[in-house]
Amino acid sequence: MPILLDKLGLKIIFAKNKNQTVTMYWTLELASYLSDAPWPATKDELIDYAIRTGAPLEVVENLQSMEEEGGEIYESIEEIWPDYPTEEDYLWNEDEY
Repeated sequence: MPILLDKLGLKIIFAKNKNQTVTMYWTLELASYLSDAPWPATKDELIDYAIRTGAPLEVVENLQSMEEEGGEIYESIEEIWPDYPTEEDYLWNEDEY
């Protein structure tokens, strides 16, 4: 299944077939609602967590639109949004501070 990312990594398009696509929009703000989720977790557990913590509807919709194969367990937000920034992405030298 092809995954297309825009240049900022904010849009993930899962192409199912020629006539149907499912689009998920992730931003740092939306993804931050899942940063404290109980990892590892299944899709249903993440949806439940998002609802219980009052995450915006977009987060729940993004999770619901994910394709799942037999109760797949996600280890971290990076498995849902591969371009989620990590500490390695920030360009500063800790030795200088």
